[in-house]
Amino acid sequence: MGVIAWILIGLLAGLIAKALMPGRDPGGVILTMLLGVAGGLLGGWLGKVLFGVDSIDGFFDLSTWVAAIAGSVILLVLYRFFSGRTSAARHG
Repeated sequence: MGVIAWILIGLLAGLIAKALMPGRDPGGVILTMLLGVAGGLLGGWLGKVLFGVDSIDGFFDLSTWVAAIAGSVILLVLYRFFSGRTSAARHG
């Protein structure tokens, strides 16, 4: 799969992760979509390391999308955790 396909999957995975975890994000939709791109790469790597599966089979393969969405949700949770902590420390 090419780089453009991974970017497209990541952007869509970021939107899906945002839909699964609604709420206010300090960065907005653009940052959420960029987290989706990084999450797609993270999900593909975790799938290969933890489960020994090749989650980069193809654009329309279910394992590719599950890995990208799972990675995006993980990064979104981490982003909310760390951005919430730093903003509370600045205002407190």
